[in-house]
Amino acid sequence: MAAQSIALIGAGRMGAALASGWLAGKGKPDIRIQDPKPSEIVAAWAEAGKVRLNPDPEPVDVLIVAVKPQVFPKMADSLKAWIGPDTLVISIMAGTRIKQLIERLDTKCVIRVMPNTPGAIGKGVSVIARSDTVMAKQLEIAENLLKPLGAVIGPVDEKHMSVVTGLSGSGPAYIFLLAEAMADAAMAEGLPADLAEQLAALTIEGAAALMVQSDEPPSALRKAVTSPGGTTQAALDILMDEGGMPILMRKAIRAAANRDRELSRDTD
Repeated sequence: MAAQSIALIGAGRMGAALASGWLAGKGKPDIRIQDPKPSEIVAAWAEAGKVRLNPDPEPVDVLIVAVKPQVFPKMADSLKAWIGPDTLVISIMAGTRIKQLIERLDTKCVIRVMPNTPGAIGKGVSVIARSDTVMAKQLEIAENLLKPLGAVIGPVDEKHMSVVTGLSGSGPAYIFLLAEAMADAAMAEGLPADLAEQLAALTIEGAAALMVQSDEPPSALRKAVTSPGGTTQAALDILMDEGGMPILMRKAIRAAANRDRELSRDTD
């Protein structure tokens, strides 16, 4: 049986993380990578014969489009050479709707994915939406190909993807900002910078692990660690005050979701 053929268009951090996972797996797919400025690791894979770098396009089993959404309209026509009647197209571009992919690539078998950056170390989450013509077997193929990035959730209704982008797609940046702000606040109170940064990062890591493993909702975990009149309560009175973190986060996710919708219009 011939190896599954995969064309990866764009091998940035996310694309390279995918390819690295495929190469480390038991299956040995036929991987072709198209990238005008490949990283050293991608070039090394090509040199070792593990992937084919920038070959002439021909129809493949799976085409994965991992370029910036702003670039896609200009290169869509060139991608059609990778697509045959049975090719499954997987897009990990933000703000590019399934309808737009179908129209620009002239194919109906499309899956849209929103991953996030922790996928670069296999700790991410990818949320998927699919076109009506994608069959269960093709969905399974997509899920298996995305597993190197971490958890795979869906399929969900595509109408939710802009909010998914604002929550999990952009979400790691919010956590990085939280760590940055916590460390900066501790330094302002006199804590050495290296200790403040270490404690902020490890606190977030531990709290996230506890939350994932717990059967309790985040609100219950927060209340469990908040003693009335204690230090945590004093801090939360500030963070949860009018105009505090809850309302700021609502505004932030709305802004990200709206920007995703704007990108969709730009792709038309």
